[in-house]
Amino acid sequence: MKILKFGGTSVGSAQSISTVIDILKKEYEVGEKPIVVLSAMGGVTNLLSAMAEKASRGEDFTAELAELETRHFDMVRTLLSVQNQNPAYTRLKINFNHLEELLQGVSTLRELTAKTKDLILSYGERCSTLMISKIAAQYFPEALFADASELIKTDSDFGHAKVNMDLTELLIKGFIQENPNKMLFVTGFIASNEAGQITTLGRGGSDYTAAIFGAALNAAEIQIWTDVNGMMTADPRMVKKAFSLPELTYTEAMELSYFGAKVIYPPTMIPAFLKKIPIVIKNTFQVDFEGTVIQHHCKASSLPIKGISSISDISIINVQGSGMVGKSGFSGRLFSLLAREQINIILITQSSSEHSITFAVNPHDSEKARRVIEQEFELELLANKLDRPDIEQKLSILAIVGENMKQTPGISGKLFHALGRNGVNVRAIAQGSSEYNISVIISQSDLAKALNAVHDAFFVQLNKTLHAFCLGTGNIGTTLFRQLNQHSEFLQQNNGIQVKIVGISNTRKMVFNSDGFSLDNWQDDLEESQEKADLGSFVKKMKEMNLPNCVFIDNTASPSPIAFYEEVFKSNISVVTCNKIGNSAAYKQYKTFRDAARQHGVDFFYETNVGAGLPIIRTLKDLMSSGDRVMRIEAILSGTISFIFNHFKGEANFHDVVKLAQEKGYTEPDPRDDLRGTDFMRKILILARDAGYPMEAADVQIESILPKSCMEAQTVDDFYAALKQEDAYFTTLKEQAEKEKKVLRYIGKLEDGKAAITLQMVDENHPFYMLSGSDNIISFTTDRYKDRPLVVKGPGAGAEVTAAGVFADLINVGAN
Repeated sequence: MKILKFGGTSVGSAQSISTVIDILKKEYEVGEKPIVVLSAMGGVTNLLSAMAEKASRGEDFTAELAELETRHFDMVRTLLSVQNQNPAYTRLKINFNHLEELLQGVSTLRELTAKTKDLILSYGERCSTLMISKIAAQYFPEALFADASELIKTDSDFGHAKVNMDLTELLIKGFIQENPNKMLFVTGFIASNEAGQITTLGRGGSDYTAAIFGAALNAAEIQIWTDVNGMMTADPRMVKKAFSLPELTYTEAMELSYFGAKVIYPPTMIPAFLKKIPIVIKNTFQVDFEGTVIQHHCKASSLPIKGISSISDISIINVQGSGMVGKSGFSGRLFSLLAREQINIILITQSSSEHSITFAVNPHDSEKARRVIEQEFELELLANKLDRPDIEQKLSILAIVGENMKQTPGISGKLFHALGRNGVNVRAIAQGSSEYNISVIISQSDLAKALNAVHDAFFVQLNKTLHAFCLGTGNIGTTLFRQLNQHSEFLQQNNGIQVKIVGISNTRKMVFNSDGFSLDNWQDDLEESQEKADLGSFVKKMKEMNLPNCVFIDNTASPSPIAFYEEVFKSNISVVTCNKIGNSAAYKQYKTFRDAARQHGVDFFYETNVGAGLPIIRTLKDLMSSGDRVMRIEAILSGTISFIFNHFKGEANFHDVVKLAQEKGYTEPDPRDDLRGTDFMRKILILARDAGYPMEAADVQIESILPKSCMEAQTVDDFYAALKQEDAYFTTLKEQAEKEKKVLRYIGKLEDGKAAITLQMVDENHPFYMLSGSDNIISFTTDRYKDRPLVVKGPGAGAEVTAAGVFADLINVGAN
């Protein structure tokens, strides 16, 4: 025998009820006559509760009552043949008349007791089950309506009554024997006490009804039909990458259900657990989906955890004081008090010094808990042996659950790394000795971010999502978006990373989308935006969105974004930048950025500050972190100057080569901005700082390439005229180099804590001799690379290689 329970959404519309009938037909065709347990129609229980509250205040409830009648009568008209409608109408109308009389009585007395509310709420299940049993009878002649309040017996704890299992099992078995070969349609949620007064089984009571019947009859299986694809790894409303679990043990399912997974109600499993009856969670709206099987034993799983659950709104109460230390019976006295007052404790943690106990409760119980604690421990409070209980509100619980956690090192480390890297502060921690569950209390505002970050950390078979906020839509920014778009599939398949561009800003407009922009038409989204560009507002919005795994990308050459870097780091957001202004300004600022990134556990990557796409900074850091000692760094780090001196040979004159470089777009509008060596100086300065030298810009000696007349020219045209007049000076340098079989190179050098950029003549034994085009080159002479320096060479400028360097930095953020 099977028990099939259908929830409110499964019986909430004509289409879903038709689906229920189709499911039952399939069972019937293979010889099954399952017991069908039904909830009230979706939203009806809430409607009944609202009507009861209105009546208790003397307010008019007739509109809600009319809505209730209409919903049920419309269903009868739609799904029942005309000749079968009147009996259903009559029975339903009798129920609605009784309900109206009840509500009128509540309104007259202005009083709503728990007992009366249970009776009012019972009409939800009574009406839906009666209606569906009549609809089902058209297809199954054996269909029979069964009122569970006559079969399930409880105490008189109205609202969440306790079941007398022995008596209940006898009544259920007797009813089945009296009605053999019937397909029973049973009211969920409701029961009765010994006096026959209606009681209810609490939240998820219809699931519990199904389990009670299953246990009483030793059912082969209990199916819970709901509106989701079984138990999922996390709440799909908050974690879009959550996926269904094929199977769980009872313990895992209980842990997940207790901490907020509303697919199944925890007490449901207790009768099934005792009888080892499998529970299958199925989706009424995707009938063919296998769902989740909850059973005593599951086959081995490669997943480190089975799921992440949460309770979105809790309060914590902290009780502390010297009078607790070593005091036997204090905890027993405290928790016995709370139990007497029926205050449910969700989580408990205690300091090893016994100086404090922290426990979590539902927010509506927090003030009551504080009041009764102050009354109970009045003497201790007066003697200052106990502090007044402290309440913290607007908190959430996040819990990771799974049998594989047991004796598996690193689980808690991975949890806290994911939370810490995303700036989620943990207020309290609890882990049971069974090691099935680690629970943390966090701020309610961080819950969605925390769930997504932890989900990415533990389910590595899914792609880790980076949420990127990008400043700058010029050549580099546009090229980066194109590269990301072209390689998105490769990234997901080979790196396990998905990059979502969720914020974009240029100097005119900015736009945001937490789901990410399509990189096929992001320009349209930006142009259509009504938000004017404002850096302060951009950073503020980025923080308010509070997404996990965030990266701030600065693809500008402006000093303005630099002022926000520290704030970004303090918000636990990584920074990737090709903007070298921040790292080449005052050393104090350089150090502040590194300290802030390190302190908040995020990344600061700026590979493109020195060599565009060349791995120069990463190579330097790898050398140093592996214990090597850098003795000397020599480099040509200006693509413009590299091009000029690589072409200044033979019959060429310096004036014409500089002009050619400008025509090819290698120089700034005023070539002196490149030739005076300021950009080169910034790159050498950044390298020196990364090598461990606290240098300022003034500490880098720069030998000017240009004669004084060229530097003092008033306009670019005057500069070129002066350059032509100084042709003999440059020709002399070139001829001298050729005479000595050398070439001219403008080289930056760092050695013994001193940095200089000078024009040099190098021979064929020098690694820079064969440089060509606009390539950059750098050589590292270290303890390990002493006789033959380590050389990195390649294109050092251009949107493609610079964007590729930013791309690589972004992927490195995702790898951490």
